[in-house]
Amino acid sequence: MSPVMTQIQTYPDKVFPVSWDMFHRDVRALAWRLASIGGFSAIVAVTRGGLVPAGIVARELGIRVIETVCVASYHEETERDNLEVLKPLTETILSRPSEEVLIIDDLVDTGATARVVREMLPNAHFATVYAKPQGLPMVDTFVTEVSQDTWIYFPWDTGLSFQAPIHKPARGRK
Repeated sequence: MSPVMTQIQTYPDKVFPVSWDMFHRDVRALAWRLASIGGFSAIVAVTRGGLVPAGIVARELGIRVIETVCVASYHEETERDNLEVLKPLTETILSRPSEEVLIIDDLVDTGATARVVREMLPNAHFATVYAKPQGLPMVDTFVTEVSQDTWIYFPWDTGLSFQAPIHKPARGRK
């Protein structure tokens, strides 16, 4: 019989946990904003984070052409490294006027990934559900702004577990 191992998880100082219900609501809010702009014939999901919101937006806007661009910027989930395009855009997207293309991602953080994708489709509309200040100049439409020092825990990244309170009492006080 092996000993029970306890995994100790460290968390950033500011966290923003997002439930499935909350995420779905926020993505639908994004779709409402995008519907008023109109004219999109295709969606490019920035993987992996853009896959879920792209599916919801595609459903809400009636868009059937969905493509992916795979850009890796996070390794080991929290460590940032050099950006790498793992899968470029296909001719299905590149043959369209880029003004008709809607780029969807879950979050713009520093804007580095968005910058790489924007270079591929300079006139496309870039939309994210959440945005941090450094990345805002790269985004055309977003729903919620969070501070740069906040880590967002998306529903696909989390499970049910204890959450420590935000307030941390001083040692020796109850």
